[in-house]
Amino acid sequence: MYGNTPGLSKVETDRWGGLPLTILLATLSIVMAFPIALVVALGRRSDLPAIRAFCTIYVELIRGVPLISVLFMASFMFPLFMPQGLTIDVLIRVLVGITLFAAAYLAEVIRGGLQAIPKGQIEAAATLGLSYWQTQRKIVLPQALAMVVPSIVNSFISIFKDTSLVSIVSLYELTGALDIAISADADWKPFKLQGYLFIALIYFIFCFSMSRYSLWVEKQVNVSKLR
Repeated sequence: MYGNTPGLSKVETDRWGGLPLTILLATLSIVMAFPIALVVALGRRSDLPAIRAFCTIYVELIRGVPLISVLFMASFMFPLFMPQGLTIDVLIRVLVGITLFAAAYLAEVIRGGLQAIPKGQIEAAATLGLSYWQTQRKIVLPQALAMVVPSIVNSFISIFKDTSLVSIVSLYELTGALDIAISADADWKPFKLQGYLFIALIYFIFCFSMSRYSLWVEKQVNVSKLR
């Protein structure tokens, strides 16, 4: 979409739009939010007060405001605090805002899985001489993540649908592109309902596919629990 290659002219990010932008924002947000959420979830259970307090403040602060406010801050307010002459692309700012917002919610999902692990397993790992990270990587996280697979995928589905809110900051993804087409060309107005139904179908296909994949992963995980 960026172009700037032989045969293609450069296309600024504020002119990107449609389904490719929706997929781009959703995919990158999911990929970047998961490791952040994992670290934050572990941080909230840390024995170090400073780390635990920082992660708790981050989660509660982000979860206390709507995504629209985060996008508005990232797009319009954040540039006011930047040094004069330094600008960050609006797409990057919006992507970071969605990622941080999604990571806060996803962190609570993962923390729920971590709390479900019996403390005796952690004590047994310490008895065997495993370090903290070895315990988390080999014992705690595999079980915790397996327990919350449906909730994790539900968060991913929410991220995908929340990308439709970026139209308020002048990034016209799937729904925003339709709004532009309807307002700019009178020939599109009679087909407004069909356009929105088609967009609803696209969202349904993506979200339904993710939910079915979640069920498949859950079945694969449950195979190891069969006796």
